[in-house]
Amino acid sequence: MAIIMRLDKVLAENKMKLNELADLIGISPVNLSNIKTGKIKAIRFTTLDAICKHLNCQPGDIIEYTRD
Repeated sequence: MAIIMRLDKVLAENKMKLNELADLIGISPVNLSNIKTGKIKAIRFTTLDAICKHLNCQPGDIIEYTRD
């Protein structure tokens, strides 16, 4: 797939654990893990907004597009 999720990188830069972010944004750690690994077909804007808010980042810091 040409969309790459960089959530793990942004989490590391913010020294935050996945479970901590999941609690802050109100989704299960399993769902957040699926987002982190790219095992999703879609992401809600409200979820993306909450992630960016708590990690103090832009959507482009988390989601990257590369040509196949």
